[in-house]
Amino acid sequence: MLRALLERDLRPDLVLGTSIGAFNGALVASDPTLGVVGRLSDLWASAGTAREAGYGDRPLRTVRRAVSSGTHLWSAGPLRRRLADELGDVTFEELPVTFQVCAASIERAAEHWFTSGRVVDAVVASAAVPGLLPPAEIDGEHFLDGGIVNSVPLGRAVQLGATQVFVLQVGRLDRPLQPPKRPWEVARVSFEIARRHRFVRELAELPDGVECHVLPAKGTSAKDDTLLGSRDFSSVQRRIDATYDAARAYLDEAL
Repeated sequence: MLRALLERDLRPDLVLGTSIGAFNGALVASDPTLGVVGRLSDLWASAGTAREAGYGDRPLRTVRRAVSSGTHLWSAGPLRRRLADELGDVTFEELPVTFQVCAASIERAAEHWFTSGRVVDAVVASAAVPGLLPPAEIDGEHFLDGGIVNSVPLGRAVQLGATQVFVLQVGRLDRPLQPPKRPWEVARVSFEIARRHRFVRELAELPDGVECHVLPAKGTSAKDDTLLGSRDFSSVQRRIDATYDAARAYLDEAL
C-alpha cells in the first residue's frame, strides 16, 4: 500500500497509528519516501516467525511468564529492541512528518494520543496486546493496545484537519464475520464488532470536503485470524506483492 501511494508522490502530511499500525507508521513518519518501503519489506520478510518479528518467545519461557505474571505471555523487550534498532531515541518533535499514536489508558479508561516524547515508548504502549504483552507504563500511567479504543482512527484524522485520508488497514475490515464456535474465538469476534462499528460510523459521518480511501489488502486471508496464522511469516513477500498490485489498481481507478 505504501509503495503504491508513494510512487504517486502522495507524501503524507499526517500519519496516525494504532497497534501494529503505530509500528509501521513510525517508520513512515521518520522517512516518508520510497526508501521506507524497502526498510519495512526487509524487516517483515526477514522474520520467519513471530519471535523473530519482535514478539513471542520460546514455549517454556512463555508458560513460565504466564504463571509468574498472571497477566501476559510474552515480554515487550524484543519489540522494544526492534523498534530501538529502527528509530533510536527519536522524539515526535523530531520527525519530519506529524505523527500521533493511540493507546488505551487503564487508569482513565480512555483513548490516549501520544504526540510528544520518545516514539519508541509510545509505540510499545500502543501495541501492548492484552494477554500477550504486559501493560506499558509511562509516567506512572499504564496503557494497553490502542485497538481497544480506536483501531482505525478516521475521526481523529478529520479532527486534525485532514481532507484526503488513506486507510491502510490489515485486511479484516472486508471479511464477513461469523458467530464464534470456540471459546477463543469469542474475544476476536467481539473486538472485530467494536472496531468495525466505530469505523463504519465515522465513515458515514465524514463531513463534506473530506475524501477517504480504504485501500484493499489482498495479501491477507481468514487464516491470519487464527493463532497459528498470525505467527506465520513465511509468505510475507508474496502477500506484500499481492496487496501492492491491488492498491495500485485501486488508485488507478479512484484518483
